Amino acid sequence: MPSKFYAVRKGRKTGIFLSWAECQTQIKGFSGAEYKSFMTKQEAMDYVIGEKQVEREPVADFEKAIAYVDGSYNVHTKEYSFGAVLLHMGKEYEYSEKGTDASLADMRNVAGEILGARRMMELSVEKNIKELDLYYDYEGIEKWCTGAWQAKKEGTQAYRDAYNTMKTKLYVNFHKVAAHTGVELNERVDQLAKKALGIV
Repeated sequence: MPSKFYAVRKGRKTGIFLSWAECQTQIKGFSGAEYKSFMTKQEAMDYVIGEKQVEREPVADFEKAIAYVDGSYNVHTKEYSFGAVLLHMGKEYEYSEKGTDASLADMRNVAGEILGARRMMELSVEKNIKELDLYYDYEGIEKWCTGAWQAKKEGTQAYRDAYNTMKTKLYVNFHKVAAHTGVELNERVDQLAKKALGIV
């Protein structure tokens, strides 16, 4: 019985491999590779398949929302912030806030984006929104939640844990947007994040 199972979710070949050397062949030099090691074959299988798609009840339009988030960082003050826009029932709501979590500050503008994503999820739960389309530009916003990336820092672990407590009430569709490509709401949340730090 192998002591570890190496699961490749994105690579030249996907699947479960019984040695690190075999796993490495599939991921080395492969852009965006996703892989992890597990103690049991079942855990490895679950990772390769991804989060099991649970049959969901249809969601009414008033229970759906869209949010855009972005983060900013001030190199002089070492402060970070987020800007966000929430679209719900035909209305737009703008948010911006400075972050205070020292365990995230060294991640600079990513810290702001994490804070913004978490705030939009929390706000959705408060408003009894059941499904959120979340637009962001840093891929970790999704990958820490889904387990594709291991949350190694205290701040990213807290973000992942917060998502895990909310995902039974809120289904999040993650959408990565390329930064600064003229997407109107993406540009607006970038400006809101800067404004929170006094950067104009």
